Order: sequence, then structure tokens, then C-alpha cells
Amino acid sequence: MAGGGFVGPNGDKAYPGNLTLYVTITCIVAAMGGLIFGYDIGISGGVTSMDSFLHKFFPSVYRKKHDDTSKNQYCKFNSETLTMFTSSLYLAALLSSLLASTITRKFGRKLSMLFGGVLFLAGALVNGLAKAIWMLIVGRILLGFGIGFANQSVPLYLSEMAPYKYRGALNIGFQLSITVGILVAEVLNYFFAKIKGGWGWRLSLGGAMVPALIITIGSLLLPETPNSMIERGKTDEAKSKLIRIRGVENVDEEFNDLVAASEASRQVEHPWRNLLQRKYRPHLTMAILIPFFQQFTGINVIMFYAPVLFQTIGFGSDASLMSSVITGAVNVVATVVSIYGVDKWGRRMLFLEGGIQMLICQIVVAICIGVKFGINGDPGHLPKWYAIVVVLFICIYVAGFAWSWGPLGWLVPSEIFPLEIRSAAQSINVSVNMLFTFLVAQVFLNMLCHLKFGLFLFFGFFVVVMTIFIYFFLPETKNIPIEEMSIVWKQHWFWSKYVTDADYPNGIANGVELEPTKNV
Repeated sequence: MAGGGFVGPNGDKAYPGNLTLYVTITCIVAAMGGLIFGYDIGISGGVTSMDSFLHKFFPSVYRKKHDDTSKNQYCKFNSETLTMFTSSLYLAALLSSLLASTITRKFGRKLSMLFGGVLFLAGALVNGLAKAIWMLIVGRILLGFGIGFANQSVPLYLSEMAPYKYRGALNIGFQLSITVGILVAEVLNYFFAKIKGGWGWRLSLGGAMVPALIITIGSLLLPETPNSMIERGKTDEAKSKLIRIRGVENVDEEFNDLVAASEASRQVEHPWRNLLQRKYRPHLTMAILIPFFQQFTGINVIMFYAPVLFQTIGFGSDASLMSSVITGAVNVVATVVSIYGVDKWGRRMLFLEGGIQMLICQIVVAICIGVKFGINGDPGHLPKWYAIVVVLFICIYVAGFAWSWGPLGWLVPSEIFPLEIRSAAQSINVSVNMLFTFLVAQVFLNMLCHLKFGLFLFFGFFVVVMTIFIYFFLPETKNIPIEEMSIVWKQHWFWSKYVTDADYPNGIANGVELEPTKNV
């Protein structure tokens, strides 16, 4: 790649440029794509705990919920059809993310975001007007198609638009948007559940049209990324856009690196097949394991089914919805902490600290529920102070996730892929995420019924494994320009066996190497 720039304090290439108001506003608008994902996560759990919704679509669950002769709290909501309502969306998102890869690469990031917004809008409309279960499922599938497109394109868009020094903070805007969507949905559920006549669930489901309209309109107004312009042959436009984005005239080095990356990308006829090459081994590993581990933190057990879960451990309907609002608020605040710290403290530190924090909380919650409920799931009277302790530790657990695996599970994969495999690898990332989101959502209530309080220990085991994985195998990627990311693999104690100087002969800026990271 072209030389002539200056080198940062860690030996990494430092492109000139500022965090301009233009880029900030652009990234905020793009990050709104996370609203549709977050709103759906937050809305589904609350809706499935509403009596009017259950009575209309899932009468068997409604009867079981109000059966006072049933002492086993763990199994009250166990229904394959009910979980299919929640999880079908993620199966659809998995399929659409594979198609989104081709559209994102050939037609730009904006078009993928537009498709995501339009499909989500259609799904929200169908769900809000649903008269039968098949309408609910069709609506969920349309929502899933929309999420697949949005989740594939938005993190890439943010990583490519942001100056490298602020890439972490701006990219986490996507996760912040997800958490805001969850919180808004939970607050709306709390109030809509109180509407007389039992039609509040229609407002909850139909309300998804609002975030869908935001990203649909936003995608029409946003500029395309210089990376995407160059990738599609619009080189002159790309340089003008890069100058405006960075707020300086001296963008030659970054522009030349983008052009070089694009030329290398054009030589790749089959990016999916190329992912199997030896030099992409670390990228493929991260694209699979990071989203896998993100889902096996157990977070979606809390977010999907928070009201159901809180009702299961002895809270009333109103109290369970309010408890989920509290965890949603904690989620938002903790994500803001991540925005502040990700480019200051680094990705690895947040991953490791968050993992330890989540593990401790999962053990405590499992003990609390196990002591009170026992094996048979009969809580008797649940003291108020006991319920507060459970909610407190669930909130601390949510905070740990929200400043670590939540945002970083989207940020790190989106910033480590070379341009020639970026769209394909991001599709793998989204597909794996959606696959295991689907599986966890589909089997959670069944697992809760059989594993009981041990469910929290089940996910705690995976938190131990993923924390060890991060410690040994994930290099630090803060302050590394996105097109210079090969540096971190060539200097890593393990991945340097797969990514060598021969693979990226110009990948180390001006011949300056990073100091090897110990124990990484």
C-alpha cells in the first residue's frame, strides 16, 4: 500500500482526518438501523406475556398460565408454537443475510439498508393487523428479512465511514440503537398492556413501523461510503466524498490504500470460496465464534423473555413488565459506557471484564432461584427483598453484556475483514448470529422447564469458555485503520502462523511493526 503518511504511537498507520459533524450525523442516522432489531427483541417478550395476546393466539398457554393447580413455575409458558412466534424471525434473518451480502457488495451499503427498512415495515404492518397465527408468522418472517439486510449492512457502513480513531465509538452507536429500541419496546409494552379491551398488543407489534420508517427514510438520505464507491468503480466521486468525510484535503494516503484494497478485491471472483483460504483463517474463526459466543452468553434469554422469566420466578404481570423496563434502562446506560471506553480501554479489556462480571451474576442468580424454587419449581411466597436481589444481579449481568459482548460482538467482526471478503464474511457473522439466536429462542422455554435454575449455569459455562478464547486468540484492534488490520494478525502469537508478510506484503505501514502482544 502507498506510503507517505505518518505513524501512530503504537506503530500503526495514522491517516489525517477529523471527527466531522457530517460524519457524526451520518453515523447516528445509519446506526438507527439497530432500532428495528432492538424494538423486536424488546417487544416480543412483553407481547407473549399479555393475557389478551395469549388468549387469542395461544389459548393452551393462557390456560396453563392461569392454572392454579400447576405448581411447577418453570414450565408454565412452555410451548413450541409460542417460541416459534419469537424465533421464526431469526431464521428468516439468517437466510436474508446471505442474499444481502451480494447486494451490499455489488450495489452498495445504502440499498441493503433500504431493503431492510421496507421489509421490516411490511412485517410490522402484517403483525399489527394479524387475525390468525399464520399472519403472525408471515409478519415475523418479513421482519426477519428486514433485520438480515440491516444487520449485514449497517455495521459495515459505520466501520467504513468512521475515522479509525473513533471507529469503535461510532460503530457502537448501532448497539446503542439496539438497546434504545429494546427499552422503548419494553416501556410501550408496560403501558399498552393496561389498555382496556385487550388490543394493546396490536399497538406493540404495529409500533415497529416507526423504527422501520426511520431507517427507510434515512437510507435514502445517507451518502454511500467511499469504500463502496471505489468497489463499484466510482473513484473520483469517492475521493471527493472522502475529503468531505474526513474534513481535510490531505486524504491521498487513505484514498490510495482504499483503491489498492479495492483492486485486490476485484481480483477475487469468489469471495465465499476465498474465505476458506489459509490467510483468512483468523477472520473466518472470528466471524463464526464471536456471534456464537455472543448468543451463548444467555442475554437473549433475558431480553426475549424478560417478562415471561420474571413472571416465572414469581413476579406479577405488571411487576414483570416493569422489571424488564429496568433491565432495558440498564442496558442503554451500560452501552453508553462502552461508547466512552472502547477506543480508550480497548476491545480486549471490555470483553474480559464483561465476561467475568456476567459469570459471577449467573452463578448468584442460579443459586437464588435454586434455593427459593428447588427442583420442583414451587416458590410459595416470594419476599419482596428476594425479588429485588434477583433483579439487581440480572441488571449487573445485563450491564456486563452491554459494555462488552453486546456492542463488541458487532464491532470487532465488522472491522477486521479485508475489503475483498468483507461482505461475505459479514454475512457469515450475521448468519451465525441469527442461527444461534433462533436456536436459543426456540429451545429456551423447554430448557427452562427441564434444566430449571441450572439454565443460568449452562450459559455460565459458555461465558467461561468465551472469556478464555478472547484472552488467548483475539488481538487488540483499537486505533488500527480498517485497511491496515492485517498488522494485528501478523503480530499475533497464534495467527501469525496463518497470516504472513507474504500474504500482505504491504500491510505493515511504512515497514513499522507493532510490538507483539504478550499472551494474546
